[in-house]
Amino acid sequence: DVQLVESGGGSVQAGGSLRLSCAASGYTYRRYCMGWFRQAPGKEREGVALIDSDGSASSADSVKGRFTISKDNAKNTLYLLMSSLKPEDSAMYYCAAGWNCAVVAGAIPVTWPTYWGEGTQVTVS
Repeated sequence: DVQLVESGGGSVQAGGSLRLSCAASGYTYRRYCMGWFRQAPGKEREGVALIDSDGSASSADSVKGRFTISKDNAKNTLYLLMSSLKPEDSAMYYCAAGWNCAVVAGAIPVTWPTYWGEGTQVTVS
C-alpha cells in the first residue's frame, strides 16, 4: 500500500522560510511523478510544484522563484523549500504521487495524482 507522510509545517512570520518533507513508502518511489499541493479554507486545492521521475521540476506561477521542490531518492523523501513566505501561502500542504503530471498554462492540475498524504499545516502571519 502506498503511504505519503508530510512533516515540517508550522507557523512562520511573513518573509520567513520553511521546509516541508514527505516520506514515501510502499512503492517504487523513483517511478512516480511527485508533487506538492495546498488548500486554504474556503478555497479549491491548487498545485504548487511537481518533480517527475527523471528529476525535472516545475512550479506554479504563483510560487515561482520562492518555492523549490526536490527529492532524495536514497531516502524516498520529497521536499518543498518555501522562502519569502506570504500570508496568502497559509494553507494545508499535501504531498501527492502519480503519473502524467504536467504544468498547464502556468498552473498544476489537481487531477493527475493517484496517492495523497494527510497534509501538514502552514500558517504565515
